[in-house]
Amino acid sequence: MAISICHAQWPRDRHAIRALRTTVFVEEQNVAPELEWDGLDDECDHVLIFDADGSAVATGRLQANGKIGRMAVLKSHRRQGLGGAVLAALLKIAANRGLDQVYLHAQTHALDFYLAKGFTPCGAAFEEAGIAHQKMRLMLKHPQ
Repeated sequence: MAISICHAQWPRDRHAIRALRTTVFVEEQNVAPELEWDGLDDECDHVLIFDADGSAVATGRLQANGKIGRMAVLKSHRRQGLGGAVLAALLKIAANRGLDQVYLHAQTHALDFYLAKGFTPCGAAFEEAGIAHQKMRLMLKHPQ
């Protein structure tokens, strides 16, 4: 499958990002729109993945404080490595920004995915937007 990954810009790419996240979080996972649209997107770095047809199929964001979030892959494109590609792109952005670590609130069904990427759990599980989550952290390695 031919894909392209881009460091997205909220003003330019917001419609594609919003469509993806609305499909995955609001429609599929029943997250309330007011929780999904937290007003922080214009301050974040975003990644978008497009399929061979040019359709946006995956996204994620990085906040300035190192929080990775809003990782979403369309159901039709899951289990193809796209979540890992989004995460890798966000980690590269974080490292280029000089961050020493990143963290995220992983949905508990995705714990194995993040554990395999080197993240470690922090604290107890909690509920966010009606979904069980676990805070996880990853220390970043910087080139010498």
